[in-house]
Amino acid sequence: MTRTAIVTGAYGAIGQAIAEGMANKGFHVVMVGRDPAMLEKTRDQLLKKNPASSLEIKAVDLSLQQEILTFSQQWKGPLHVLVNNAATAPKKRTENAEGIEMQFAQNVLGYFRMTHYFLPFMKEAGDARIVNVASYYAGSLDLSDLEFKRRKYDNDTAYRQSKQANRMLTAVFAEQLKPYGISVNACHPGDVNSKISNSMGFGGHETPEEGAATPIWLATSPELQGITGGYFEHLRQVACPFTKDREKCLELFRICNGIQKFEDLEI
Repeated sequence: MTRTAIVTGAYGAIGQAIAEGMANKGFHVVMVGRDPAMLEKTRDQLLKKNPASSLEIKAVDLSLQQEILTFSQQWKGPLHVLVNNAATAPKKRTENAEGIEMQFAQNVLGYFRMTHYFLPFMKEAGDARIVNVASYYAGSLDLSDLEFKRRKYDNDTAYRQSKQANRMLTAVFAEQLKPYGISVNACHPGDVNSKISNSMGFGGHETPEEGAATPIWLATSPELQGITGGYFEHLRQVACPFTKDREKCLELFRICNGIQKFEDLEI
């Protein structure tokens, strides 16, 4: 049976490399992003490189709850791998159509919502894996001001906060989903020259393929079967200081859950 994977942010430098790598390993890959034209262009490029690739595209605004819900309602069959990768880092503070600050909406709630709405299909798969692409560039999380309503917005700080949140929520979801055989891990993907890094004034010294190596390894390696709740850099697990404070992780989870009003989520 063909195994299916969702890769969000699939036309970014790292997302495209993850999608390509997963397809090369025999997965049917559903490439997700906001821009349908960019998705089509990226799929066509990948098919030219490997015509045997099984690729599907789906345009979804991952900052919006309704679009993710609609996407999940159209889904058929089991989901074996979910790679939450899509991120944004606008230089000015902006809000989505729900009135939520954009980095928090997409980089944090986007991961949270995808995990929640696609959980039934991952349970169906039986041994599914979730890979949250976070970063070692993480910190500055303020539970009292997650949307920069009080603090002066800085896209660098907001991005670091979102990546810390990804790592913290990974630990909570790993705890929740372990009974279902679903592993949840977070990783730093590598220092790649990308739209995200450029928006914060950085470049990158690694290729997209090098950046994608750790997420793909977490998604597919047999040696990681049953490993969950970890944070990884460059194909190895490293200690994450942010997940040591379980109560803070749970509080962040409660805040995100309260925004969604997912009454069936338990902690």
